[in-house]
Amino acid sequence: MTIKADSRPLRVLQLTDPHLMADPGGALLGVNTRDSLSAVISEVLDVHGQPDLILATGDLAQDGSEEAYRVFGEQLQVFGCQSAWISGNHDRSDILHRVATRFQADQRQIVQGGWQFVLLDSSVSGKVFGELAPSELDFLERCLSQHPGTPTIVSLHHHPVDIGSDWMEKIGLQNREAFWHVIDQHPQVKIVLWGHIHQDLEQQRRGVSLLATPSTCIQFTAGSSDFSVEPLPPGYRWFELGPGGEIHTEVRRAHRFEFTLDQNSSGY
Repeated sequence: MTIKADSRPLRVLQLTDPHLMADPGGALLGVNTRDSLSAVISEVLDVHGQPDLILATGDLAQDGSEEAYRVFGEQLQVFGCQSAWISGNHDRSDILHRVATRFQADQRQIVQGGWQFVLLDSSVSGKVFGELAPSELDFLERCLSQHPGTPTIVSLHHHPVDIGSDWMEKIGLQNREAFWHVIDQHPQVKIVLWGHIHQDLEQQRRGVSLLATPSTCIQFTAGSSDFSVEPLPPGYRWFELGPGGEIHTEVRRAHRFEFTLDQNSSGY
């Protein structure tokens, strides 16, 4: 969709699933996750420049360590804008929140550039699947009711729809019906955005764009019945959002990043 030339779009960067570790040499299936995140950030700066807002949609740490979250926040210092972090199934929500607060990245409702961003915590302690607690659903309803005329992106970690992958279907958002019941009452929601699935995905549901984004480290094989990874480069999603609800989005990958992926693993 074309954005009006006389209106500067809001530039939003989504980074997801970096799986950082306290150990600087920490690797996931052979990929050093700090190095892959650095490569993605370099790609963003080379191709797009500075964003106006960063959405970090979960699994920021593989080990839930305070050091991993600190490293994530420090890597984002090259960007001169606000970031907002939410938890995934590998995160320790309490530690993430504590470090996010230090980096002023703990806001979960942001209104900027004619858009609203609502970030939800779908993590469940000790579980891989996701669920939105009643308090999260109430928060979503409250945010959407406060800004009925403002185009909105709702972000969470877990996928709220079937993505055609048997093994991942079991670890998505469990109470998706309750989630969509809220979304369906608010036509200003333009995009539902998530991470978790380590792949690019674009669908539509009742006029809402459903978007998932590659990980900044390893990538899961799309459509696989069992756990499987493929040697695609790490990536990110970029948005340019017009004040009238216009949307341009693209996924890019850090093709210059060199890595050797362990494709024989049965999990991560």
